[in-house]
Amino acid sequence: MMNDEREHLDKTEGTPAAETLDECMKNERTNYDRIIPRLLRNILAAGVLLLWPAFWYYHWAGAIGFVFGVAVSYVNFHSLTRGVEGLADRIVNRNSREKGGRIVLRFLVRYGLVGAAAYVIFKSSALAFRGFLWGLCVPVAALMVEAAWEGYAAFRRSE
Repeated sequence: MMNDEREHLDKTEGTPAAETLDECMKNERTNYDRIIPRLLRNILAAGVLLLWPAFWYYHWAGAIGFVFGVAVSYVNFHSLTRGVEGLADRIVNRNSREKGGRIVLRFLVRYGLVGAAAYVIFKSSALAFRGFLWGLCVPVAALMVEAAWEGYAAFRRSE
């Protein structure tokens, strides 16, 4: 390393803007820990807000299917986050308590249950199935709200 580079690094060490890698990782982990519960709340809020349009468009059968779709989406997203965290822990930490096969099995069972619920609803009522599909799309709305929030927060931090 050249002298002028070392001097530049020494000057930034004492400034408040200089962060260590550990501090950056801690901040990122804290942000991640806040995003997941917020996304789950956004799924529920979007489900409540979109229940009236689902009822208006598909009547009772579609609204009931929509509620089931939102419930499956919520449980699916929560299970997905747990699975990803378990898989990441398994990859990073060799002494992990989670078995790799169990993590993969949970992924497969989750999608099997979603497929079984969709099949039962599809066989019972076409309107309920359409509402169910609407409910499965609610996490997209929640993610769009989260993206808008993160964009707003990033612009606010940069000022």
